[in-house]
Amino acid sequence: MERFGFLIHPISVRKDVARKYPIANYFPESWVEHAIAYVPPKVVSHITGIRSRTGVEAEGWFVGCPLTPRQFLEMDVNFVYDKITRAARVAQEQGAKIVGLGAYTSVAGDGGITVDKGVDIAVTTGNSFTCWTAIEGARRGAALMGVEPRDARVAIVGATGSIGRVCAHLLAEDGGVGEMVLLGRNLDRLQEVAAELNSGTRARIATDLDAELPQADIIVTVTSAVDAVIHPDHLKPGAVVCDVARPRDVSVRVAQERDDVLVIEGGVVKVPGQVEFNFNFGFPPGMSYACMAETIILALEGRYESFSLGKELDLEHVREIARLAEKHGFELAGFRSFEKAVTEERIAHIRERAEARRSGVA
Repeated sequence: MERFGFLIHPISVRKDVARKYPIANYFPESWVEHAIAYVPPKVVSHITGIRSRTGVEAEGWFVGCPLTPRQFLEMDVNFVYDKITRAARVAQEQGAKIVGLGAYTSVAGDGGITVDKGVDIAVTTGNSFTCWTAIEGARRGAALMGVEPRDARVAIVGATGSIGRVCAHLLAEDGGVGEMVLLGRNLDRLQEVAAELNSGTRARIATDLDAELPQADIIVTVTSAVDAVIHPDHLKPGAVVCDVARPRDVSVRVAQERDDVLVIEGGVVKVPGQVEFNFNFGFPPGMSYACMAETIILALEGRYESFSLGKELDLEHVREIARLAEKHGFELAGFRSFEKAVTEERIAHIRERAEARRSGVA
């Protein structure tokens, strides 16, 4: 039996902390955040029933790391490192041989490097499989929206970053898009990325989001901005946006104001076996986030090594985790957007609204 741990944390005081501690509803959020900062990490659930198509089985543990996204980004980094490291040690004490850093535990600080030094087990952020499923999700979402990537204009926002560069390479493979626009602030670095891409891909560089995004059919965005950079007026009807960034690049106003565009944050992954997570994180039974799936894949493979660490992402690691996912029977089975699952019925509605807007009916 292979064993892993995965760190989770509350996304919001009202939605998550108050669900566990209802009294939190009666206090200001800042007070609740101050209180939970000193709550020690603990096991939240035992994960059972994972079985690879190769026959290997695994069990794991969700470990709660009680900090909100704002706290991960704004509190003293050493305090945050200590909190995450203590949570990883809880997983280690359960018998886990690898621990995955979920959500903002992978964003804070140096992307797991310091945590890796503080425990005796392997650590991964899950970013490699997250990147792979995001691009696969963008392709599938485009197909459901009636967008053919080979005929589409694709914009990569934050193309000079490690993840943006990898996303550009994945989309450009085999001349996979009609035209690619690489967006960033440094023209020299953008030119370097453009020169690396498959020669069959028409790629150009630009710095003006306001001018370029309204022309894009597919947008992949992965900047390091603290605030949203993509707003409702940036998007054409029927656009498909894949937001890989944390914090999000796409404003929540897009979800509120644009029912004619598809925004996804990555793929929902079906885990092989009769999986019981014993914790409700808003997905159908047996489904997980890609970062979580990467941790499980590595455990099933017996690859107890720190796989995706730091702020850099290696293209070969991304391809390798995709191969291992297929080997063990993991499948992309849906989408998520603004922390919620997106059904094909919802996508059909978005497509209908987009067609109506393009025709001037609505």
